[in-house]
Parts: sequence; C-alpha cells; structure tokens
Amino acid sequence: MDLIIRKEEVSDWYDAECMTQKAFWNLHSPGCDEHYLVHKMREDASYVPELAWVAECQDKIVGAIYYAEARVVDEDKETIVLTFGPLCVDPAYQRKGIGGKLLQKTLSRAGELEYESVIIFGEPEYYPRYGFMTCDKFGITTPDGRNFSAFMGIELVKGGLTDVHGIFYEPEVYRNLPREEVEEYNKKFSYMEKLVLPGQWPAE
Repeated sequence: MDLIIRKEEVSDWYDAECMTQKAFWNLHSPGCDEHYLVHKMREDASYVPELAWVAECQDKIVGAIYYAEARVVDEDKETIVLTFGPLCVDPAYQRKGIGGKLLQKTLSRAGELEYESVIIFGEPEYYPRYGFMTCDKFGITTPDGRNFSAFMGIELVKGGLTDVHGIFYEPEVYRNLPREEVEEYNKKFSYMEKLVLPGQWPAE
C-alpha cells in the first residue's frame, strides 16, 4: 500500500471532513458530528494545527488526526496537556495500521514541540498498545471525579505527568456541537442515511 503520512494542508480540509464523516457515520449513534467537530476545531483557540496530520493513499485522504490543548487543574495550579480526537480512518482502509501510524507520528511530533503529555477519552482496547494508561495511575480525574478504562494518558517525556494531578478539562469545542448546527453543516456533504444499529450508544 502506497501510504503517505503528512501534515494536513488547507486543500485537504473538505476531503478530510468527508472521510471523517464516513468513518463515524452511524457508529456511535444515528449519523455523527465528528466531521463538524473537525471544522469547529480549526477555528478554536485550543487547536494545534501543527499536529493535524493526514494519511494519503493514491492521492486520497484515508485517515486523519487532530489535536487541541487541554488543562489539568489542581487548586491554583494549571498544566497544559494535549488531547486529540478525532483519530479516524476511512472504513475501506481500516485494520491496516493506518491509525497507529498517524498516532505514532504525531505523538513524536508533539514531543518535538515540547508538549509533555496527552490525555484522551478513547477505546480502552486500542490505545494501551501505544503506551496509554488509565488516568488513575496519574492522579487525574474527570470534572465529576471519575476514572474509567476509556480515560487515559501518556507521558511524552519521562516524568511528564509525575507532578501533574487534579481535574482534566477538555476544550469546550468538544462539547459545543449543537444538533441544529451539525444538521446544517451536513448539507455540505453527500446524503447518508441515519440508522439505528446494534452497539450504538444509548440515546441521551
């Protein structure tokens, strides 16, 4: 497979969002909003464009990853950490190691940019193989004081989370995706049917 892992360019934006929509459509719920999140992230102060990377195969965008700055707060101490998402691969190209290549390349680049750690909400069966550990190992919780298997972190330098404890706050852009805005944005893309499928998250 002729695969290129490279930094995203402005000319990639639409194709990358189409691929993101395809990757998540009907996965967790009928439809998805991850492609709109990518659009919103690019306009947000927390966004780290140096870590927006894509996978290209035969001139087609088949994968992408996006990062933002988040915070860990312990009383009056605040530490900047990275978070990422979405990390996605076109369904026709999944299980070929593309997501792992994107992740490893960008984690290495994040270290070069002098970031010391990354905290995510992600698949607990996937990310530990790349060194992620549950955040209870670091003394970090969600805003409601919880820890669970999908809440994970990784040090990009030795000791990067040793003295970092407290509450993790992801950027507001990850939560501010009103349904009506998503539906309006969907008009920019080809129609795809929303389906209720087994394994989707329970409706809120």
